[in-house]
Amino acid sequence: MPSVIVPKSASESLRPEAGTPPPRRSRRARNQFVVFLNFVLSVVIFLTLAGGAAIYFGAREFEEPGPLKTTDTVLVRPNTSVAEIATQLERLDMVSDARIFRLGVRAFGSDSTLKAGEYEVRSGASMRDIMELMQSGKSVQHALTIPEGMTVWQAFKRIAATEELTGVLPAELPPEGSLATDTLRFTRGMERQAIVDKLMADQRALVQGIWERRDPDLPIADINEFVTLASIVEKETGRADERPHVASVFVNRLRRGMRLQSDPTILYGLFGGQGKPEDRPIYRSDIDKPTPYNTYTIDGLPPGPIANPGRAALEAVANPSETKDLYFVADGTGGHVFAETLDEHNANVARYRAFLREQERAAGSASGN
Repeated sequence: MPSVIVPKSASESLRPEAGTPPPRRSRRARNQFVVFLNFVLSVVIFLTLAGGAAIYFGAREFEEPGPLKTTDTVLVRPNTSVAEIATQLERLDMVSDARIFRLGVRAFGSDSTLKAGEYEVRSGASMRDIMELMQSGKSVQHALTIPEGMTVWQAFKRIAATEELTGVLPAELPPEGSLATDTLRFTRGMERQAIVDKLMADQRALVQGIWERRDPDLPIADINEFVTLASIVEKETGRADERPHVASVFVNRLRRGMRLQSDPTILYGLFGGQGKPEDRPIYRSDIDKPTPYNTYTIDGLPPGPIANPGRAALEAVANPSETKDLYFVADGTGGHVFAETLDEHNANVARYRAFLREQERAAGSASGN
């Protein structure tokens, strides 16, 4: 049967037809647990992306040049944690963020490899540079110099004044002449006692080695007399090339039974290791003042050294020059002139005094102008 077409009114013809209805959501899709899982997955993805970005930027900052403008030092004390080191570095403006340094060190597995010490951090050093520097243990080296001819008392005063050292000095001074005249390198925090022990051990080894190679005909009874004469030679001249000649004069005098008549022994007898005060003049009466060290009034050598002799003075006494000289006097130019006889010596002394007078006149003329 043919279908019947029902005519529509004009308004019905203009009304849009209804579309296909959307599919109905399943109960599973509407389940709250699924909604929660979707939320968790979104959070995980977000955190993963954020963490990756943080790791990327943190790693880049760990490797990039740091904020330090000028080279500086940092002291890491023993048993300092990585967190404390990181905070210290940030406070000194050596790293931009203590947390990144701490996490970077942990990421490299270096928590337990950072060593105590004083480190010189160059300007612009990255966090990784600083970490590797502290792993190396290459601490800043400080220097302590004990010059030739310095007494033990003076050396102790210098050691006490060295701020990079710690601890106290021995209550009693070691024997005069027992410290090495040397430059020691040390790291901040080294004990003063350790410095003294090192200087004494070095001097003992040096003296013993040179003593064993000495001229067997020396008029010296033992190693104490050896160091004593070396200390006198040390104080008599600052020129290493002159020391064997000066030593020969004293050896010749000892062989002849003559008094040594060394001016430095007068001063040590009067003032000891502390030395003559700068404002104290030397009087003529000082030469005749008897002390155990005054070689103008005693025969032979004094009872002990008057300073710490260096290698050159020890070598000079162990193997002095072969001369017949018995006298020497300053020549006004930093050296000495030597003589075999008293007449020659007196002539040399006269020339030296004339030189000094000329110097005084020249100085007076210059000040007058």
